[in-house]
Amino acid sequence: MTPPGCDNAGIMADPIPVTSFLDLDPDDVSYSFVRASGPGGQNVNKVSTACELRFNLAASRLPPDIKARLVPLAGSKLTKDGVIVIQADRFRSQDMNREDALARLVEMVAKAAVRPKRRIATKPTRASKERRLEGKQKRAGVKKMRQGKPGMD
Repeated sequence: MTPPGCDNAGIMADPIPVTSFLDLDPDDVSYSFVRASGPGGQNVNKVSTACELRFNLAASRLPPDIKARLVPLAGSKLTKDGVIVIQADRFRSQDMNREDALARLVEMVAKAAVRPKRRIATKPTRASKERRLEGKQKRAGVKKMRQGKPGMD
């Protein structure tokens, strides 16, 4: 099974769809395969099934606002050179790990494509101000009662 955007020979051809208005350029995505860690016996020791996906964020043609939101989302996966590195080794086959890594990248970019809502500044109502002041007065009264003044007995 070939991942989205690949033809049968594994050569990237079509853009990788992220949202209805956003696609990733397949030239910005590269794969390399390494030996996976963890349990798996002889298969893990002999076969390079873990996929390391590299997405060149700095050179990609994504809009600047999406790039800016993608930087904190990528976190430690982002290198100093502006490359997002995603490692996938959950599965025993290269194809499934490649699909997993690509799906994680697409999910991350889709999350960055959502523009956050702008906060509309509002003022507190008169009633809420009064409730806050009443609460402060009650608390002050409780604290005042706790003060043990000598000679009050």
